[in-house]
Amino acid sequence: MDMPARPYVFSQRAQQLTSSTIREILKVTERPEIISFAGGLPSPQGFPIARMRAAFDHVLDTAGAAALQYGPTEGYAPLRAWVAEDMRRHGAQVEPDEVLIVSGSQQALDMLGKLFIDPGSRVLVEAPSYLGALQSFSLCGPEFAAVPTDEGGLIPEAIDESLAAGARFVYALPNFQNPTGLTLDLPRRVALVQRCAQLGLPVIEDDPYGELRYAGEALPSLLGLGRAAGATVIRLGSFSKVLAPGLRLGYVVAPREIIAKLVQIKQATDLHTATLTQMAVYETVRSGFLDEHLPRVRELYRRQCGYMLEAMRAHFPDTARWTQPEGGMFIWVTLASGVDAGRLLQQAVARNVAFVPGAPFFAGVAPRANTLRLSFVTVPEPSIRAGIAVLGDLIRHADAA
Repeated sequence: MDMPARPYVFSQRAQQLTSSTIREILKVTERPEIISFAGGLPSPQGFPIARMRAAFDHVLDTAGAAALQYGPTEGYAPLRAWVAEDMRRHGAQVEPDEVLIVSGSQQALDMLGKLFIDPGSRVLVEAPSYLGALQSFSLCGPEFAAVPTDEGGLIPEAIDESLAAGARFVYALPNFQNPTGLTLDLPRRVALVQRCAQLGLPVIEDDPYGELRYAGEALPSLLGLGRAAGATVIRLGSFSKVLAPGLRLGYVVAPREIIAKLVQIKQATDLHTATLTQMAVYETVRSGFLDEHLPRVRELYRRQCGYMLEAMRAHFPDTARWTQPEGGMFIWVTLASGVDAGRLLQQAVARNVAFVPGAPFFAGVAPRANTLRLSFVTVPEPSIRAGIAVLGDLIRHADAA
């Protein structure tokens, strides 16, 4: 006799999960005819395949048993030391025991949510902010509060005692922000860490794109400025954009007390980050490879960004405004107030073009339906020009409707 199927009883946390808007759009972009400005994927042209193959071979040949064994939760000690030295080269005094190696910086976001957020806890985020962080933090049931932004990004003066009351941290992407592509200037960086020091408010500095600057001058990290100002800054970094995302390797830099708690959380999550991958990445970067590799990646992204901006100037109507990134992978577009980017996406897909509507990037504030994100790094120049021409035509028709 067949027994009736029992329904699954999911936790309340699981029941609140929703699929990533971007991931859902990427299903559409698998069609070969689609010109996709949707995915925030690094260009495969920047993957150092031969160098990584040599590094993995070297590690397996010289230290194969150790590379295939369990390792310490904190991470491979030489790689932690390399990260600390890299931070010092960029102006932040960091010791290796203030570094935790993680399985991609997305894991760091998950662990930081578990560390700081109780249900109902206030979390300050930019508006708009990185969708992956919003999804990760949402699992812990926070109350998102938006920090006002303008054409220069986050406005530090808006973080007053009322907004910061009870907040666990402020989450910020100061360099070529996802989704806007904006960079926080030096005065605002200084003001942000000083204000957060005064309020006793930790800052999570997420910086996956900082090494991808192709215009303007490099700026000091919030970590370096924060340590000088007495602020608690937790910095997230990643090898996804400087080497390859498939490595799933990132790191957290934070005060020792925070690292110690994150180590406990990571032990309960995955024990440690893949030893072989850590050793191969260290073998790749330890002798200065990034100094010769990154200029080529930056030049590639600079050209791609230029193609898109040039096409937008040629085809978008005057009612549209967009950011001018100095690095990274994204351009943020604001359309006329009556235009719905979600509806525009449906029309664009019908003409074989895809992008990401801006509404999902907002939390703690009403989403702006007239915004969208464009990514340019993986699309060939002719396709950029053709796809932007289609979008320009659709936007003009939307303006006239």
